[in-house]
Parts: sequence; C-alpha cells; structure tokens
Amino acid sequence: MPSPYINGTPNGAVNGENGGGLVGAGWDSSSWGIDLPSPLHSLPGNVSMLDSAVFRTMFGTDKMREIMCDKAYVARLVEVEVALAKVEGDLGIIPAEQAAKIAKYADPAKINLERLRHETDIVGYSILPVIRQIGEMCGESGKYVHIGFNTQDIHDLAVSLQIKAGLDLVEKQINEARSTLLKLAKEHRNSIMMGRTHLQHALPITFGYKCAIYLDALDRHAERLQQIRPRALLASIGGASGSLGSMGMGSEGVEPDGVRTISAICKYLGLTEPKICIHVARDHIAEIVSFLANVCGTLAKIAFDIILLSAIEISEVKEPFVPHRGASSTMPHKRNPISSEIITAIAKLTRSHASTAMDALVGDFERPTGPWHLEFVVIPETFTYASNSLNQANFLLSNMSINTERMVKNLSLSNGLIMAEHVMVGLADKVGRIQAHDIIYEDCKRCIETGESLNDLLKVNKQVTKYLTEDDIDWRMNPRNYLGSCLAWVDKVVAGR
Repeated sequence: MPSPYINGTPNGAVNGENGGGLVGAGWDSSSWGIDLPSPLHSLPGNVSMLDSAVFRTMFGTDKMREIMCDKAYVARLVEVEVALAKVEGDLGIIPAEQAAKIAKYADPAKINLERLRHETDIVGYSILPVIRQIGEMCGESGKYVHIGFNTQDIHDLAVSLQIKAGLDLVEKQINEARSTLLKLAKEHRNSIMMGRTHLQHALPITFGYKCAIYLDALDRHAERLQQIRPRALLASIGGASGSLGSMGMGSEGVEPDGVRTISAICKYLGLTEPKICIHVARDHIAEIVSFLANVCGTLAKIAFDIILLSAIEISEVKEPFVPHRGASSTMPHKRNPISSEIITAIAKLTRSHASTAMDALVGDFERPTGPWHLEFVVIPETFTYASNSLNQANFLLSNMSINTERMVKNLSLSNGLIMAEHVMVGLADKVGRIQAHDIIYEDCKRCIETGESLNDLLKVNKQVTKYLTEDDIDWRMNPRNYLGSCLAWVDKVVAGR
C-alpha cells in the first residue's frame, strides 16, 4: 500500500490549503516533528451510523447534531475561553481591556479544523491546540487566554453547555410525545380492547388506558429531567489536580481567586456551581446518560407494543402509512414497522452506553488514565440516539392508524374465556372462591377443547345456574362491564390537562 504521505504533506497536498480566514493558514508540522495526516476532504467515508450518508436520519436528528457536532463543540470551547477571560477581567485577575480584546478577536469560525485535528491526534486532547489558535487570533492579548484553568476544565465546561442545549431539545421532544399521548388517552378512554399477559388474552382494558400508562411514564421522565438538570449542569473545574493551585490560596476573609472565578463563570454560563472539584466524580454524567437510556427504554416498550399490535393476526394498531416505508425488496405487500424497529434498536444502544458511562465512574486519583475518554463517545452519541428515538416516537404516535373495530372483534377470539374471572367472582359470593374457580375451570377447559362458547356452557351448567340467572351470566360475560379501574385511572392521569 502506498504511503499517504508524500514529501511530508498529505497525498502531495500543499500545507494550509484550507485558505484564508483560518488560523495558521500556512502552518506545517515542523513544530511537532511528525508528518501531517491526510486532509479532511480525502479521509475515508464514515463508519458510524450517526454520521453515515445513508443511515444518518434513521439513527439521529440534525437538530441534535447541531448541538453535539465538532463545530458546535469547538464553538463551545471558544465560548468558554472567552467567558473565562471575561470573568477574570471583571475580577481583576487579568486586565479588563485584554479580556475585551479576547472577546473581540476569538472567533470559532476561524478555527482551522484541519490543524486542530492534526494537533489533537498528537496531544490526545483538543484544548491545547484550540488555545494555540485562539492565542494567535488575539495577538498580544493571547497571553491572557486560559489563565488558571486546565484542559479538563475547558472541555467539561464546553460539554456542559452542549448538555444544557441537548436537554432543552430532549425536554421539548418529551413534551411533544406527552401532548400526543394525552390526546390519545382522552380520545380512546372508552375504546375497549384486549389486555394481554404473557402474549395471551387476559382481561379487557381500553386503548386510552394503555396510552395513559405510556403518558404517566413520560410524565415521570419529564419530572426526572427537571430534577437532574441542576446536577447535569454541574461545572467541572479544578485546574491541574483539582486544587486550582495556580490561582492562589486567598487570604483571611478573602476567597481564593479560583473559587471566585468558578462562582462567576458558572453564573455567566448558566451552570451549577459545584461545592468542590468533580474532575473524578462523574456521577452526574452517568446520571445523564442513564436518564436518556431510561427514556429510550420507555419508548421501546411503546414501540414493541405497536410492533405486536400491528401483526396481521391482531391488526389493532399500525404505523403511519408512507408510500414504500417498510417495503420489502421481494414482497410487494409488506409494510414493516420501521419506526418501532429503530426505536427498539436505539434502546439497546443507549443501554450499552449507560453501562459504559458507569465504567467511567471508576477513575484513578485526581485525573484518570482513560475513563474520561469514554465520555467523549457516550455523551454526544446517547443524546443523538435519544433525540432520534423521540423523533421517531412522535412521528408514529401522531399519525398511527388505530382500528377500534378490530379491537372489539378480537375480544371474542377466545369464545368468552376472557370473562371467566368475572363469572367466577360472582359465583364466589355464593360458594366460595376455590369452589367457584373449580366450577368455572371445567367449563373453560371444555370451551378450549371443543370450541363451544363459554357463555353457552355456563348457561347449561347447573352448578352455575343454581346461583346465577341467564341475565346475570350475560352481564358478567360483557367485557364492558369488567374494566375495573381502567377508566378511573385514565381520568386520574389526564386530570387537569
């Protein structure tokens, strides 16, 4: 295989070919002592489904990509460095006029991503390379960039700002799903259908009751999001080893500059001020990723129900029809539940990421040897997966086909067996529960073996008719008379909305 490097430049390219406007447009690798990598435009294609030219829309949303992408991350790094200079200027730690110049000249649009990628490969982190470029943008004022803070401080603050925006989008999408489910719960409060346990017919419920269960779960997620937001936005700041030693110890009655700076930058950026350095206490990250995985799990439960309910044998609910969506390459009749399948797949991916985030909790001493890098992967990917799962869920919940006639028809598939408990309960008042169970069991057994109607069998069973009239049996065999608390629970969930 030929070398990708020709005379020290990638594939024979001219150094700095990104052109004017970028920092260090004529930069080369001499200061680093190694060859340049291949330029971005000549790199191999994408590997991840999140950035695939073919599959990207199936696994992620562009709205979340705008929040979590490289350019957004770099923009946040610059934003944090400018904020640091601003508050340090206000506090008198650096000259205020120099802070103003940094704010004026530090421009994320001028960051040379080709150079940043190359230098990040060497350093192992992106902060030092970004600082170098910001410093060059700001001229003499550049020596006041990045005073007191370290690599992890800047990275974590930038990611916190991404998390903040990401949670805003997730919250909006959750609320959209809640609004749709609220409408469905009200509209189908009385739409009777079969309740199923272990994939078998159990007792009648309503579709509104099912939707209310989904809604209640998402209500809890909305509540969780509000509860975790302050912890999710904890600022991770501590300097070289968590002590902000370079910013002094303060004096009697005066807090150290490090503590004052943390308080000021948290207020400026809208983040939660920590009580102490959390460089190696990553529970807030594990909580965020676990929350998103939890949401995706709830959506997957809904999607799995829809997959099963859309089977031809059931046909009670189907995904929205879009020409050729879910089509087969060989079977013209197929309409596969694609959105539901994607949602269930994403739930498995985010569950894996939640486990990885838990691994990142275990780090050595004051800066870990590796676990921190796991967050570079799981945070943007989990947010992007979760956003798409919500997007897919909102699409199918808002437009799915609901066949209430088929729901009613399916109630009779068992020849009345689903109402056996209701009859047993009425008989138990007369003969006791155990004996009532045994009497009804025999009729159920015969119903299964012969295909006869349970209603008919009960009416010729003298052990039953001794205590229950035909009208009693008919009333107890009507599914609408055995909904228990379903309607009351729907009303509780939707109350006041």
